[in-house]
Amino acid sequence: MSVIDFLASHVLAFVLCALLIGLLVGSFLNVLIYRLPKMMQRDWREQAREILELPPEAQANTFNLVLPNSSCPHCAHEIKPWENIPVISYLFLRGKCSSCKAQISLRYPLVELTCGLLSAYIAWHFGFTWQAGGMLLLTWGLLAMSLIDADHQLLPDSLVLPLLWLGLIANSFGLFISLETALWGAIAGYLSLWSVYWLFKLVTGKEGMGYGDFKLLAMLGAWGGWQILPLTILLSSLVGAVLGLLMLRLRNAETSTPIPFGPYLAIAGWIALLWGEQITSSYLKIAGF
Repeated sequence: MSVIDFLASHVLAFVLCALLIGLLVGSFLNVLIYRLPKMMQRDWREQAREILELPPEAQANTFNLVLPNSSCPHCAHEIKPWENIPVISYLFLRGKCSSCKAQISLRYPLVELTCGLLSAYIAWHFGFTWQAGGMLLLTWGLLAMSLIDADHQLLPDSLVLPLLWLGLIANSFGLFISLETALWGAIAGYLSLWSVYWLFKLVTGKEGMGYGDFKLLAMLGAWGGWQILPLTILLSSLVGAVLGLLMLRLRNAETSTPIPFGPYLAIAGWIALLWGEQITSSYLKIAGF
């Protein structure tokens, strides 16, 4: 029996395999979340200097998703492979750098664990299918986008657009929905928030959200079709309003403080993709329709 046949016939083995892969991917996402915005800022500075006809800025060293090797931000101790095992290394090191004993952010193992658990759930929910593979890629992308947007109020095109096209390509084979439904889902997703943006700007003279949010909702529409958009917008607005006000109170910030909307869209879209029909059906029954 081949490995593929074994995983296809043993759900628990597939779930455990997805958990381990998710933990490893979560470790990579920590690198992506930290480095991609810095890489984009470097690129923007280079473009600005080129437009202003200034000499290129001297780069101290290579900086990308591979180089330099990860190191402690406090003492520059290069992290060894055995110090970079997802979750386990954090526990073994007791959350401290092996060199300077500075505290390691709890966020790193939490991202790894979240990615692993979400991956395991996707494997259990869909089984050993192409749908599981597609949803795993989408889930990993949404997790990375959400944390980058939370940190920098930025949704990188280098993450959003490839996943948008991947959703259309996957649905050209009918993976989740028909290509026609996916195409109109992407169009409706973009235009719905684009319309809200311009209406808000015309009324208030202010920008209520960024263009990245339009693209993110278009991406979700490309995966789940226009049918998931109303629930996604409703859930993201409700969760965003509640959590946003709570965060402002905790930080003692003003109501004019910008709040990233991408994480709420990502969470709501993920929920709508998995349980949209059940949630809608339950609501209609409760409402008496």
